[in-house]
Amino acid sequence: MNTQETLIEVKNCKQSYPKENHSELVVLDDVNVTLKSGEIVGLLGRSGSGKSTLLRIVAGLLAPTKGEVRWKDQILSGPAEGVAMVFQSFALFPWLTVQDNVQLGLEAKGVNKKEREQLAEEAIDLIGLGGYEKAYPKELSGGMRQRVGLARALVVHPDLLLMDEPFSALDVLTAENLRTDLIELWVEKKLPVKAMLIVTHSIEEAVLMCDRLLIFSSNPGSVAHEVEVTFPHPRNREDFAFRQLVDKIYTLMTHREPAKISPDNLDVKQANSNQFVAIPPMSMNLMIGMVEALLAEPYKGRADLPKLAQSLQMELDDLLPIGETLQMLGFADMAEGDIILTELGKELVHSEIEERKDIFRHSLVKNVTLIRAIRSVLDERSNHRASAERFRDELKDTMSPEYARQTLSTIIGWARYAEIFDFDEESDQFFLDEDDKTVKQ
Repeated sequence: MNTQETLIEVKNCKQSYPKENHSELVVLDDVNVTLKSGEIVGLLGRSGSGKSTLLRIVAGLLAPTKGEVRWKDQILSGPAEGVAMVFQSFALFPWLTVQDNVQLGLEAKGVNKKEREQLAEEAIDLIGLGGYEKAYPKELSGGMRQRVGLARALVVHPDLLLMDEPFSALDVLTAENLRTDLIELWVEKKLPVKAMLIVTHSIEEAVLMCDRLLIFSSNPGSVAHEVEVTFPHPRNREDFAFRQLVDKIYTLMTHREPAKISPDNLDVKQANSNQFVAIPPMSMNLMIGMVEALLAEPYKGRADLPKLAQSLQMELDDLLPIGETLQMLGFADMAEGDIILTELGKELVHSEIEERKDIFRHSLVKNVTLIRAIRSVLDERSNHRASAERFRDELKDTMSPEYARQTLSTIIGWARYAEIFDFDEESDQFFLDEDDKTVKQ
């Protein structure tokens, strides 16, 4: 058996960014990753877990705040020679033909015209676009444009191919075709690469493609679990063992680890009850729709997350935030890869509109610290008004500005629905109207 060459070693990697209050926003913490030749490794996790950041660190496009990255046993400083990347967006120059777009990397490396034309034609033929060399991006479908992006990465014969959600911008069938073609080329050893590192949000995609999965936790991002995928290619997503592994990964990703809290970094998902938490964009209609769907046939109050995702055609990043929000509000629990309605969740389904508002109102005040804090300030003030900037600044102490903006936007919608308080966009203030003042919390 041949010894696999170690291509990348990430050791004790930390990536953080300074904040206005002189603390740090930690994106990655204590990340260790090794990638050897002959492997396809997937980085799987929620948005904000730092997967794409790690990909850029591995490419040498971003230097880690702490730790080191070794490329073929040499400390990496700057872009790595022999690494190419495929992005989520097609990132093609619209004024260049397919062949010209593919040749860009070769031209930058100083390859002569005749050789780069030959290499570009070979790469274009390899990924199934022969005959389209003179076409412009606007003349191609989304799948074809992504094939051009793939050919542009492969034409330089990289040792390591990095892919950042390469199929997420494509429709389901196009993504499936491109994914299948890529794996066939890999298995047949026709790809001019030694290894691939793929960022994905899709558990099924990860199990279909990869030999090893690194499952990231969030806030900060770190490798929480490593899972080997030993099935031979081609893989069948309907096989019992395949489904079992998908279920196992869902279970790992929905398991709530103990909070890791330090002065410089608060785990905003799992901090104590006095700490403001990041809340995803989530409408009341979406939550109510999910609760109603869970109580109806065939689930009757309990659903297997992978099957639910497949039935609703939802990806991990769409489904899990809904489940976690319902869990936070006391309407559902998530355990062992299942989502289970609580008695309160069932009561919500059977309630009329005004009763639903009452249920939501009590749940929000009880379970969402930020809503409770805003309402308390409004009750104390004679004019029943408070600046949103105060709470926005407090949120930024424990999360990114984008998460802070997103969190405030979500709770404003929730509070309006449940008639807890309202928001004046022009003055950027929370306020109580006459009806809100009389509402019992």
